[in-house]
Amino acid sequence: MTDRSLLESVRREARALAPAEERARRIAELIRLHSGRRWVGIYRVDARGVVNLAWSGPAAPKHQRFPVDCGLSGEAIRLRAAVVSNDVANDPRYLTALETTGSELIVPVRADGDVVGTLDGEDARTGAFCTEDQALFQSFAAALTGLYI
Repeated sequence: MTDRSLLESVRREARALAPAEERARRIAELIRLHSGRRWVGIYRVDARGVVNLAWSGPAAPKHQRFPVDCGLSGEAIRLRAAVVSNDVANDPRYLTALETTGSELIVPVRADGDVVGTLDGEDARTGAFCTEDQALFQSFAAALTGLYI
């Protein structure tokens, strides 16, 4: 599957007629399989905090819900921009999702100017994410908007 056809599949799934959690689970699986990442999570952001809608990978995230100002997700939400940590063991912002994570990439999902969610990619290796990965995940995040409307 090409990046372009995958983005179209993500857009289509985001707008499908199914519960948000089910759509998010299918999208997380598509992105994980296509990107080759060990774990992908999709989160909703609202006034009460950040909550996991779905994930694809070896285990559920350690924190299903957390305050909006915590971890790398909180940093991405505050900055309204992608945040990469290629060595989470030495990054004090890292909020452990899986004990075996080496690198994490968080991209905010925006709708009507607000951050409504995040897309989280994790890899067991340190140094796993480059600028091309960030651009790809930003494209995925833009295609996710329909999930939150």
